[in-house]
Amino acid sequence: MTNQVRPYEPLTSENAALILVDHQIGLMTGVRDYSTGELKHNVVALAKAARALKLPIVATTTARDSMWVRRSPNSSKRCQASRSLRSSVNAFDDARVARAIEATGRKKLIFAGISLEVCAAFPAITAVGKGLDAYVAVDASGTFSETKRQVGLLRMLQAGVILSDSATLMVEILKDNARPEAGEVYGAMDMAWAKLVGQIAHAYGK
Repeated sequence: MTNQVRPYEPLTSENAALILVDHQIGLMTGVRDYSTGELKHNVVALAKAARALKLPIVATTTARDSMWVRRSPNSSKRCQASRSLRSSVNAFDDARVARAIEATGRKKLIFAGISLEVCAAFPAITAVGKGLDAYVAVDASGTFSETKRQVGLLRMLQAGVILSDSATLMVEILKDNARPEAGEVYGAMDMAWAKLVGQIAHAYGK
């Protein structure tokens, strides 16, 4: 039997790009696996950390003016990105989105979207089919029921998509806490427990 496991090749600031799909108010109101506040926090944190790490960011919306309303204002303000409005369900089926992703020149693509099993999963699975490495930030990708969440995760795993959370993906890219971007990256992720650890360390250091 042939060993299917590939050698570990980490995400870096030079090989990764972030693709944000359909983080729109009309979709966010239906999310049931995260609270609206937590999901918005995670999406904004992911976008800010990616920007601090100088990743190319592609953001796209679907049926914005007819069905699902505009992009979340928080994610729009925090994310300097190449943006595209489309009608296709799979973002990769839109030629403009595909060109924007290709233009990044990156072979490792981090996806996040609403919903997880469609807006994040379909383009991630397509990316794998194109020979790219696809990652999905699960905590920045909400969906509408536990069933949809579970089958979406299973389908992506079966297709070879790598599942993770936003902070882990960004820390993998950061790689070294001595990097000058470290403070901005951790600040972007806004992890309450990390702040507490820092405060305790600071207090004992006095």
